[in-house]
Amino acid sequence: MSTCSTVSRDLDEPVSGTAPVARTWLLLEQPGPWGAKALTSSHLEPALGRALEAAAKGTGVRVALIRRPGRHADRGTPAERRVYAAHTVPGRVWLHGTTIGDPRRLLDLDFAALGRGDRHTFDSVLDGGPHLGDPLALVCTNGKRDRCCALLGRPLAAELAAGGADGVWEVTHLGGHRFSPTVLVLPHGYVYGRVRSHTVEEILHGAREGRIVVEGCRGHSAWERPGQAAELAVRSAAGEDAAEALSVVRTDGAAPRWEVTLAHRDGRHWRVTVVQSASAPPRPESCGASVLGSPARMEVTEVRELSVTAALAS
Repeated sequence: MSTCSTVSRDLDEPVSGTAPVARTWLLLEQPGPWGAKALTSSHLEPALGRALEAAAKGTGVRVALIRRPGRHADRGTPAERRVYAAHTVPGRVWLHGTTIGDPRRLLDLDFAALGRGDRHTFDSVLDGGPHLGDPLALVCTNGKRDRCCALLGRPLAAELAAGGADGVWEVTHLGGHRFSPTVLVLPHGYVYGRVRSHTVEEILHGAREGRIVVEGCRGHSAWERPGQAAELAVRSAAGEDAAEALSVVRTDGAAPRWEVTLAHRDGRHWRVTVVQSASAPPRPESCGASVLGSPARMEVTEVRELSVTAALAS
C-alpha cells in the first residue's frame, strides 16, 4: 500500500516553505507511548498538556514532547525529565537545557517573554543554562499522528543514536508527514524532509560550525512559509550557508502572492517574489486522510538583489 510520503516523493513535491512555524521551541521529555495529540494523550497529565497549549498560544512558542530513540515500553512516569528551550531568530539564537522532576513547573514560565527570545525566564524558573553539547536532531516519529513518521522516522532516529550522535531525540510532531522522515535541528531551527542518516550527519556537522545545508531543507521555523521559501532561494542564489546570515525583515502582500525582503548581516538586501499554488494532481496529505488534497506549495518566481538606495527605502 502506498504511503503519503511515497506519493509525495514520486510526484517530486518541493519541500521548501513547508516547515512548522515557531520562534521558540519548548521541549519536554516524555517517555512511553504517544497518542495523535501527544500533549494530551501520553503519560503526561492531560490537564497539564492542555494548560501548556493554552499558555503557548499566540506567543511564538511551540511545545513538543521528546523521548530517546528505542523501545518505548509503558513504564509510567519518569522521576526526572530533560527540558530544552531554543530561540531561533537570527542574531539572537540560543539553546538552553535543564532537568526537572515536576513538569508542572513549566507553567511558571513567562511564555510571552520566551517567545520574544528572553532566556532568563527559562533559567530563573527552571534552573536552566546553556546547552553545551552537540546540536539537537529531533526526528518526528509519532506513528499515531501518521504511520510514515513511525515507519521512516523511528529507524532513522535509532540509526543516528546507534552511530553515536548525542543530540538525537524523537519528537511528537513537526507537520508535513508526507515529507517523512523529517528532522528539526536546533539551535538554529531549520527543518529537513526526506532525510537519510548520512544527510543528517552532514547537517549536524554543519550545525556545529554554524552552517546549514540547503538541500532537503523545508525552511527556517522562525519565518512564516513565504519567508522560508524566500530565504532558501536567496541562499541558493548567493551561495550562503552561514546559519545566521539572513533575516526576513518584511513581508508584503497576501496569499497567493508575497514580496519578501531579506537582509544579510553584511548589509545586502534582496526582494523575493513568492507565489502560492495548489499541488496537482491531488494526493493524500497524510496516511490517515480520507480524501485527497491539493496542498499549498510556495514557488519563488523572482529573486532581486537591491541597491543600497532601494534597500534603505524598503
